[in-house]
Amino acid sequence: MKSILYRIILCNVFISAVLHSNAQDDNTIRVSPCDDQSIQRLADSLKHLYAGDGFQILREAAMTMESEYEIPIIVPMSKGTAYQFVFIGDTKSTGYEVKMYDYQEKQVVTQKKEAGRSGSNIISYSYTARMSEYHMIKPVQYNNLQKKNLCGYVMLFKKTEAIAGTHAVAP
Repeated sequence: MKSILYRIILCNVFISAVLHSNAQDDNTIRVSPCDDQSIQRLADSLKHLYAGDGFQILREAAMTMESEYEIPIIVPMSKGTAYQFVFIGDTKSTGYEVKMYDYQEKQVVTQKKEAGRSGSNIISYSYTARMSEYHMIKPVQYNNLQKKNLCGYVMLFKKTEAIAGTHAVAP
C-alpha cells in the first residue's frame, strides 16, 4: 500500500514539474508596451485630426512587435456604425500589413504598404460594420535587419457625430 501511495505522489510531483517547465518554455508572443516618441506624436496628431471629423477613440495601444508576426486584436463592432482603424509601424521596417476578419473568419479588409514613401508606416482604413459582432484585426510589420523590439501603435475610432462643414456666423 505504501509503494502505491509513494508512486502516486512521485508521479504527481513529476507531472507538476513538467507542466511548470512547459509553461516557462512556451513560444507564446506576449504583447508588451513600447515607447517611441515619434510614433506617439504622430498618434496624438491623428487622434486630434479624427476627433475633428467626429470620431471618438475606442481603443489604442503601443506595443512591442516582432517582424513577420501578426498581433491579433479582437474588437466588438456595431451594425451600421462607421469605424476608422489606424496602424502606425516602426519607421525602420520595410513593409506593413493589416488584415481584418469578421466573426465567421471571412477576411473583410486587407491593406499593405511598403517603406520608402511619405507616411508609408501608417495604414488607415474606414469600415462600416454589416452586423453587430466581434472582428479580428491583425497588424504585422516586416523588418529584415531588426527582428524583435519593433514598435507598433494601433487605434480604433468610432464615428460619433456628423460634423458640419461650416460654422454659422451671426449677422
